Amino acid sequence: MIIVTAQYLASVYILAPGRLLSEVLFDPQLFLLVFASALAIASGYLINNFYDADKDLINRPRKTLLDNYISQNTKLAVYFILNFLSVILASAVSFRAVLFFSVYIFFLWLYSHKLKKFPFIGNITASVLAVIPFFAVFIYYQNLNPVIFIHATFLFLIISIRELVKDLENFRGDFAQGYQTIPVVFGNAFTKKIITAITLFAAVPTLTLILGDFPIGYMLYYFIFAFLVLLIFLYFLWKSQAKIQYVLLHNLLKFIIVVGAFSIILIDVNVVLERI
Repeated sequence: MIIVTAQYLASVYILAPGRLLSEVLFDPQLFLLVFASALAIASGYLINNFYDADKDLINRPRKTLLDNYISQNTKLAVYFILNFLSVILASAVSFRAVLFFSVYIFFLWLYSHKLKKFPFIGNITASVLAVIPFFAVFIYYQNLNPVIFIHATFLFLIISIRELVKDLENFRGDFAQGYQTIPVVFGNAFTKKIITAITLFAAVPTLTLILGDFPIGYMLYYFIFAFLVLLIFLYFLWKSQAKIQYVLLHNLLKFIIVVGAFSIILIDVNVVLERI
């Protein structure tokens, strides 16, 4: 739901600023692309859950016990149905959309089945796959404004940090199941150094948007807020040792992402109101 909301807000406020609000919100092809994205992402969660069943039994025992009320065969059946519906919806837009979602679905499966078990490759793939749904909308509007890529870079870096914190959080299950994640292979201290480096690098797009001459309106305050929260995040990262502490840090990063999605509405409210 967050991704669907973010796709529509990005379409209204960033990608199609010259169009009437109703023209964007009630665009049937945009709806099909967003809905196809939601179905593909949902199927990605299902197949990831399918392959991670043994690991999650260690990392999330209560959730796994609830998940086990649904059989693996049922999960697979729903997975294939969701993928099929995603491609069918994309076919109503264009052949390029079909190709886009077919490749996206394949890499979601490949990540869950193989790539996530390898250090660096798994983290980078997960971060890219999380950002890719937005490119379906970018391609649709054919908007290549540089500010869009700065926003995308910031989101990619925050998701990359979140993936590494998840690895710290899931260390026990990953180690037991032979997943070659960065904490398992190189240790927690090395992982924290990488997270610190990425967090500092995330300051580049953040400060670029804050100090640069970009039409981001009141979203400027979100990036100031995010910059300060990331500094606090770094402090507590190096203090953290227990799983619950990594869970809290993970939720803090989720909070930054969710607030960022809804902060898109602050870009230029007055211009959008004139388009109603």
